[in-house]
Amino acid sequence: MFNFGKEIVKAFFIGILVFLVRGLIMYMTGVKIEANYELFLDFVYNQLYAVVLYLANAYFVSYMMSKYKHDLFKPKNLLVAGLLSVSISMIAIFALRFFILVILKGYDASTFFAGEKFIFYWFSLTISITITAAFYIVYYLKSRQDTKVKEQKVIAGTASAKFDALKNQLDPHFLFNSLNVLTSLIEENPDSAQKFTTSLSKVYRYVLEQKNKDLVTVDEELQFAKTYMSLIKMRFEDSIVFDIPEQAQHPESKVVPLSLQLLLENAVKHNIVTSSKPLHIKIYESNGNLIVVNNLQTKDIVKKSSGVGLENIKQRYQLLTNKRVSISQDNTSFKVAIPILTKEISVMRQLPEKQFDDSYVRARKHVEELKEFYYNLISYCFVIPFLIFINYKTSWDYKWFWFPMFGWALGIVFHAYKVFVNDGMLGKSWEEKQIKKYMEEDNQQRWN
Repeated sequence: MFNFGKEIVKAFFIGILVFLVRGLIMYMTGVKIEANYELFLDFVYNQLYAVVLYLANAYFVSYMMSKYKHDLFKPKNLLVAGLLSVSISMIAIFALRFFILVILKGYDASTFFAGEKFIFYWFSLTISITITAAFYIVYYLKSRQDTKVKEQKVIAGTASAKFDALKNQLDPHFLFNSLNVLTSLIEENPDSAQKFTTSLSKVYRYVLEQKNKDLVTVDEELQFAKTYMSLIKMRFEDSIVFDIPEQAQHPESKVVPLSLQLLLENAVKHNIVTSSKPLHIKIYESNGNLIVVNNLQTKDIVKKSSGVGLENIKQRYQLLTNKRVSISQDNTSFKVAIPILTKEISVMRQLPEKQFDDSYVRARKHVEELKEFYYNLISYCFVIPFLIFINYKTSWDYKWFWFPMFGWALGIVFHAYKVFVNDGMLGKSWEEKQIKKYMEEDNQQRWN
C-alpha cells in the first residue's frame, strides 16, 4: 500500500541530501557558493524536483510491485519497468522545467520548447534513475528475505509435524509389542504374566511421560532400559545377559526418548534367545555415543518389520542434529551407536504473536511520534519564510536566516529518520531485533 504522507517525508529527506551533496561537489570543484536569495530559490526548486520525481517513481514502483510481485524481477518485466521508469522521469522533469520556467518565471512557451536540450535533463535524470534503482534493489532484497523466511517457516513446520508423528509412533508400537510379550507369557508362565502386567503399567506410564519430549537425560534412559529389560527377562529368564552402566559419564548428556528401549526390543526380536544360545546385550559410552551391542545369532525366519524401531531413531536424530546414528555389523555382533547430545544450538521456531495490548500501545506511541514530526515540519514551513521576510525587511545585507533554516532543517532530517527510517541502525527496530534475538537464543534451542 502506497503511504503518501510517509513517502513525501522520505522525498523531502532525500532532496535535502541531494542538495547538500550537490553543494559539496560544487564547492570542491571551485564554484563559489553565496548564502543569498538565489541559493534559497535553488533549494526550493531542488526540493520540488526531489518530491515530484520521488513520488512519481515511488508510486510507479509500488504499482509494478503489486501487479507482478516476485515476477517483477524476471528479465522481461524488469526491462519494461526500467524503461517506463526512465520515461516517467523524463516526463516529470519536462513538466517541472515547464512549470518553473514558463509558469513561474514567465518565459515564452515557444522559446522554451525550441531551446530544450538533453543536457538540461541529465543530472535530474541520473539522480532519479539512481533512486529508482535503489527502490528495485531494496524490494528485491526484501523479497528474497521474505521468501527465505517463508521457506524456513515451512521447513520448520514440516519438521515439527514430522517429529511429532515419529514420537506418536512410539506409544502404540510399544504397547503392541508389550502385549505380544504378555500373550507369550500367559501361555508359557501365568505367574510371570501377572508380574509382567504390574510392571508393564509402570513402564507404560514412563512411555506416556517421555514420548512427548524431544530429549531425555542418558541417566533416565538407562534407568528405563533396566526396567524394560526386567520385563523381558520375565519371559526369557537366563536366556538374556544384560550389561548396563549405573549412570552416564556426564549428567547433562541427553538422547532421544525411548531410543534404548527400541534398540533392546530390536535385538530381542531379530535374534535367537534360548538358554543354550543366550543373547548378550551390552550398553556403554564411547566417543560421544551411547552404544548398544549384541552378539549376532539371527533368526532364520523373522516377522516383517514395521519399520518403527531403527528407522524411527534415525529420523528423529536427523531432525534434531547433524550427528547421525551409526549401525555396524560383522559376523559375530550387531552394534548401534546413538549420538549423545550435550551442546545446545539455536533453532528457528515461530514465536508466539504479541498480545493486542502491546501492539496497541506501540501503535499509539508511533502515532504520537508522527503527530510530533508533522507539527515540527509544518512549523518549519511557516516559521522559516516568516524569518526570511523579517531578515529581508530589517538587515538583508547580513542574511542570518540561513542559520535557523539549515539548523532546523537538520533537526527535521534527524526527526524524520527517527520516525520513518530507523530499521537498520540503533533505533527502536534495532532494540526489538536484539530483544527478539536474545529471547530466541534463550528459549528456542535444539541439541547438537
